[in-house]
Amino acid sequence: MGACRGHIQRVNQLNRWMILVAALCFYCNLHAEEWFYLDNGEVRLGVIKDSGAGIGWFSKSGSDRNLLNHFDRGRLVQQSYYGNKDGSKWNGQEWRWNPVQGGEWKGKGSQLLAFETTSTNLYAKLHPRNWGGGELLTNVVMEEWISLTGKLAKVRFKFNYSGKENHQEIHHEIPAFFTEPDLSTLVIYDGKMPWENMTLSRSQPSWPNESRRMTESWAAYVDKLDFGVGVYVPIAKELTCYRYGDGRTSAQGACSYFAPLTRFAISPGLGCD
Repeated sequence: MGACRGHIQRVNQLNRWMILVAALCFYCNLHAEEWFYLDNGEVRLGVIKDSGAGIGWFSKSGSDRNLLNHFDRGRLVQQSYYGNKDGSKWNGQEWRWNPVQGGEWKGKGSQLLAFETTSTNLYAKLHPRNWGGGELLTNVVMEEWISLTGKLAKVRFKFNYSGKENHQEIHHEIPAFFTEPDLSTLVIYDGKMPWENMTLSRSQPSWPNESRRMTESWAAYVDKLDFGVGVYVPIAKELTCYRYGDGRTSAQGACSYFAPLTRFAISPGLGCD
C-alpha cells in the first residue's frame, strides 16, 4: 500500500509537467520544413514531415512557446540507433553507422513512405538516413505511432533491419530528446526506492555527454519555474545527457539534451518495437 501511495504521489508530481511517453558541428537549419500538428485542446504536438515525422513541437494548446528544439535534422524527439564504424564522418569526426529518423547532418531528410493522421493520432513509416554518411538506408524501416491523451503524448517507435551486416552490441537512444535551452535543469529519480515519493535529483548537465541513472525510467527538463517536458520509457534505466551552448539562444545552436538508453546488437532480420 505504501508503494502504491508513493506511485500515485509521484504521478501527481509529474503531472505538473507535460510528458512524452515513448514505447521503447551543428549546421544552420535552412531547409524548408513541412509541419503537421496534433491538438487535443490540452497539448499541441508537431512533427516535421520531411524529417521523417520527427517530433519538433510540444506545447500547451494555444501557446506559441515550443518546449522542443528542432535546430537541425538531429535535433528532434526521434529514433536513433548505432552500429559498426563505417568510415563515415560527422563534421570531421569519425562516426559509425547511425540510422536517424530525421535525416543526416548536412541537411538531407529521410524518405517518408506512409503518413496517416487524425486530429489527435498519427502514423508514419519511413526509410532513415545514415547520420554521418548521408545515404538513404533502404534496408531500415522505422515506424511511429502518436496519440494525445490529456497532457500526454503516447509515442510508439518500431525499427526493422533487413541488411546483411551484423553490428556490434552498443547503446541506442530511445529516443533522442532535445529541448529549448531555457529548460536547463534535468530532473530524474536515481535512488534505490523507485515510486516511493523519494527526493528527486536536479542538475544542469554540461558539455560533452554525461551519464545518469533513471531508476523510475523517466527524465525531464524544466525551467526556473519548474515547468517543462519529459519522457517516460519503461525499459530504460540509464541515460546520456548534455547542455550545449550555455548562455546562447536556440537560434545560436544552444539546446538541452538527454536520451534514455538501451543496449543490443543490430543483426539481419532484427525488429525492435
